[in-house]
Amino acid sequence: MTQAIEIPEDIALPVITPKAYAEDTPVHDAYRWLRANNPLGQARLEGIYPFWIVTKHADILEISRQNDLFRSGEMATTFVNIETDQKVRAMTGGSPHLVRSLVQMDAPDHPKHRVLTQSWFLPQNIRRLEERIREIARNHVDHMAALGGECDFVADVALTFPLRVIMEILGVPAADEPRMLKLTQELFGATDPELNRSQGASDALANDEGLANLQSVIADFFLYFKGITDDRKVNPGSDLATVIANSQIDGAPISDFEAMSYYVIVATAGHDTTSSSTAGAVWGMCQFPEAFAAVKTDPSLIPGMVDEGVRWITPVKHFMRSATADTELRGRKIAKGDWLWLGYPSGNRDEEVFDHPDVFDPTRSPNKHLAFGYGAHLCLGQHLAKMEMRILFEELMPRLKSLEAAFVSGPKHLPIRYQMA
Repeated sequence: MTQAIEIPEDIALPVITPKAYAEDTPVHDAYRWLRANNPLGQARLEGIYPFWIVTKHADILEISRQNDLFRSGEMATTFVNIETDQKVRAMTGGSPHLVRSLVQMDAPDHPKHRVLTQSWFLPQNIRRLEERIREIARNHVDHMAALGGECDFVADVALTFPLRVIMEILGVPAADEPRMLKLTQELFGATDPELNRSQGASDALANDEGLANLQSVIADFFLYFKGITDDRKVNPGSDLATVIANSQIDGAPISDFEAMSYYVIVATAGHDTTSSSTAGAVWGMCQFPEAFAAVKTDPSLIPGMVDEGVRWITPVKHFMRSATADTELRGRKIAKGDWLWLGYPSGNRDEEVFDHPDVFDPTRSPNKHLAFGYGAHLCLGQHLAKMEMRILFEELMPRLKSLEAAFVSGPKHLPIRYQMA
């Protein structure tokens, strides 16, 4: 009997619904069903272009390594409905993207833009930052100790620690960090009523006002970094903003739009994903006290706990790709122009790759998670993110005597109780 291609609506909806990720369980239940019953199926939902949901680790790798066949730039790189896609294209003169960063680019533009800052993020070059990052980490641990045994780990530590690091790398003054945090939350939280600029709309992109507000958030980012660019062209420094401001592609200065997009992806992804992963590691240790005990007993497990935190939370939930030619994957006929959802949380809990995938295990080895992507779009800042997390936990774990969740929560808010030395 041939397996049905179409995914049932009650399975597809949790995968694409932001609120389901806040609740966590519905998403993993849906992905678990898909991996077992329809690992590469197509969703056909009202008001949405048909799209494939890719759930298996091996298939996500296969698509990610074939960047000529599965491209990022031709359709929206993050999931939108048809109405939003059409409105964005009307705003941009035909492009499906409000920004054009590395995430939205394909070859030949992608490698040319990536190389501009790639050396900054190589392991041998970020080592020079370790002493300063440790100082920032120690300050945050001291702050946590001063809070008297209870805090919201997200708001009090996980949000501000990586923000300070990436802002220093970019050359953004400390006084402007709250503004950067607010803009990042408004950009990445466009469908979150707590965070979006629409103030309460559960799907801010579903109406003209919400889309206009998102465009205004991007405009605010652009306006801020235009000032940074103009300054660094006249007064170059040793920061990353100077590199971006004075970059050239094929002998010509990088365009303002692409420079601003570059700033936005570094400033936002450079701290938001690390923040989520840091909170995810603490959340995992709250849910699995044996993991906390293991790392307390053996601090050499901290690097493994960092990778497990990244796998456990998988901060980037999906990216979209579109096929440039007819092809076949897992016995399915993928047509030219088809849209594909890469389900990273599913790949990171694939039972064929990870033993006991729903368990938070800092001893997991190897840990072949997909949270940083793969292939040409492998996360530029992955080594920096892991170094930041490692240093923070090297400073925190020796001082942490106990750890528990104050109540059932998740990575958006993480109230915890703890004792510290």
